[in-house]
Amino acid sequence: MAHHFRNRLLSSAAQVSKAFQLQAPRRFSTQLCLRSERKAGAQADSMMDIGCREIFNSDHDIFRASVRKFVQDEVVPYHDEWENGGQVSRELWLKAGESGLLGIATPEEHGGIGGDFKDSAIVMEELMYANCSGPGFALHSDIVMPYISHYGTKDQIDKFIPDMVAGKKIGAIAMSEPGAGSDLQGVMTNARRDGDDWILNGSKTFITNGFMSDLVIVVAVTKPDAKSRAHGISLFIVEDGMKGFHKGKKLKKMGLKAQDTAELFFEDVRLPSTALLGKENQGFYKLMQELPQERLLIAVISTASCEWQFEITRDYVKQRKAFGKTLSHLQTIQHKLAEIKTQVSVTRAFTDQCLELHHHGKLDSAMASMVKYWASEQQNKMAYDCVQMHGGWGYMSEYPISKAYVDARVQSIYGGANEIMKELIARTIVA
Repeated sequence: MAHHFRNRLLSSAAQVSKAFQLQAPRRFSTQLCLRSERKAGAQADSMMDIGCREIFNSDHDIFRASVRKFVQDEVVPYHDEWENGGQVSRELWLKAGESGLLGIATPEEHGGIGGDFKDSAIVMEELMYANCSGPGFALHSDIVMPYISHYGTKDQIDKFIPDMVAGKKIGAIAMSEPGAGSDLQGVMTNARRDGDDWILNGSKTFITNGFMSDLVIVVAVTKPDAKSRAHGISLFIVEDGMKGFHKGKKLKKMGLKAQDTAELFFEDVRLPSTALLGKENQGFYKLMQELPQERLLIAVISTASCEWQFEITRDYVKQRKAFGKTLSHLQTIQHKLAEIKTQVSVTRAFTDQCLELHHHGKLDSAMASMVKYWASEQQNKMAYDCVQMHGGWGYMSEYPISKAYVDARVQSIYGGANEIMKELIARTIVA
């Protein structure tokens, strides 16, 4: 059924793309290209043009045109309102589900759309091409849902996946704690057996989708006397409304202000045995298996943001006047744009290489760490340079580049701080 739905989505998207071509911003091109004719992003009129990059094909282009229209119609007009409120609307999640934008890479036999991670990447990129960081679709679809799809029982898959694909249930994953961020072995949240049930206690923080979540995958210690913490961690599915499960206030952040982030508290939460996700005491190894995709996901978002930053800044300096000429006439600006475009192009090439490797199941932890570290660092550097080229206006919050600047900062922190990424990379070098 999901397969047929995806085909219908592509068919309707083909009709959408022609209509949308007339509405596209000047810096976009929606012209579709055959694979053999595809340009690299650096060769296109805009690095965000549809029809570029060898890793994609014409079906991807049609899907991208549909996603681009969805973002322009259903996300962009409301994003400022969501930033002020600290979360997107439930209605958006339902509309995303109706449009086939959730659970894209989840197998159709599990109730997903039956696409692949490249399809998922398109949704992530298009949100960044509109500078809209609020919707937590990527975490929901490509971090939380894979745990259930890969390690869940048939009952768990049947219970959660269809509603998550429809946007009726929002997923989150709770790893970080007040005293344990990048170091998962420092987790203190614990679950102890009580007959056939588990009793969960502890707290989590910085949880994306946490405030709106209907289900949360919680990382907890289940064998405190294990020879190492890695041998005594399990995963549990905790549902909203369970007695003892409380959500704290939405956290006020530097950036990503429309993306709800919360503290979660577990006070003697009684979980049935069916809440255990995967095998007991095997949670740490499941986390390690899924983290490469999470880190690639961050790189995908960072790289797309870099491309958007470059294009929005190029437009600005070609219009903004100083000393009787536009800024783009100044050699120092021209050279800085040349540097940025080169850096973006290198980052894009590496990210696409990792996307292709992941598509074939060949992306390892070290390369995932490299691309996450590299792309997020570039995003921050480019945000700094692009704000500088906007001058005083770049410091004003109503200017999009200002929002991109504060949104970029967390990219080098979550998913494992970049210092940890370097440690993981170095281990493979000196081993």
